[in-house]
Amino acid sequence: MERSKSAGQLIWLSMRPRHWVKNILIFVPLVFARDVTHFAPFVKALIAFIIFCGISGAGYLLNDVIDREGDRLHKIKANRPIAAGQLAIRTALRASLLIFVISLALSFVLGRWFGWAALAFTLVFVAYSLVLKNVVIVDLFTVAAGYVLRVVAGAVVISVALSNWLLITAMLLSLFLALSKRSVEIRVLQEDAQSHRKTLAEYNLYLLDQMTAVITSALLVAYTLYTRSPETMQKFHTAKLVYTVPFVLYGIFRYLYLVHIREGYHTLERVLVTDKPMIINLGLYCLAVLAILYL
Repeated sequence: MERSKSAGQLIWLSMRPRHWVKNILIFVPLVFARDVTHFAPFVKALIAFIIFCGISGAGYLLNDVIDREGDRLHKIKANRPIAAGQLAIRTALRASLLIFVISLALSFVLGRWFGWAALAFTLVFVAYSLVLKNVVIVDLFTVAAGYVLRVVAGAVVISVALSNWLLITAMLLSLFLALSKRSVEIRVLQEDAQSHRKTLAEYNLYLLDQMTAVITSALLVAYTLYTRSPETMQKFHTAKLVYTVPFVLYGIFRYLYLVHIREGYHTLERVLVTDKPMIINLGLYCLAVLAILYL
């Protein structure tokens, strides 16, 4: 007989720790600023990562409370503690508010501009959960904004300027992930899609595939231009970052293959944690970047 989980365990599960892998984007400015080997910036980025994990967890708690009825129609999300009726709504809301307050307070202690970035991320998360997820196309940009704000937060916490091309690449990558997420939801839910989320009735697979094709092309071009821009080559004293483009291209193709062809890969975090070819490719990309920038 399975032992029932405590309220603390259920809160932890509802905070979706596996989804926190998305916050690794905070380290992107650290890597491209060549500060990975410097102790103070690395510690700041690590603390920022932890704070964003707290904000994300609090946001997921709130989102699960709001979406509990729709989640019960989803074959995977129906097992979440709140949707399954295992965690009381009042308990979840109290925990969410407490974690939001603590995380935001710590963010302003870490740095004023980082605090504002964390607050913006929080407001986007809450606005999406309450309203914006029901507004067609705007919902995609809101999801993408969450990813971009992670990158921005990672830059301001170590006080470095973001390259325009790198920021554009982050925006396009974020839209690519948001479009893939919607496509997966429609494929998995099928006729129950509209009941799960209203905006899914406004999309179809053809439209999402067309939008994904546009964003994918733009993403690859933007990243290539970043690696070959005079600003980048002058900053790093090398033009060899362009050799990382094949890893980016493979990562895009592999992700599309997994979410469109292979069953079970419904989320970004699952792909990054469980798919060995994607993990190997990401590792090789990181090694290539580190070798080019630091050696």
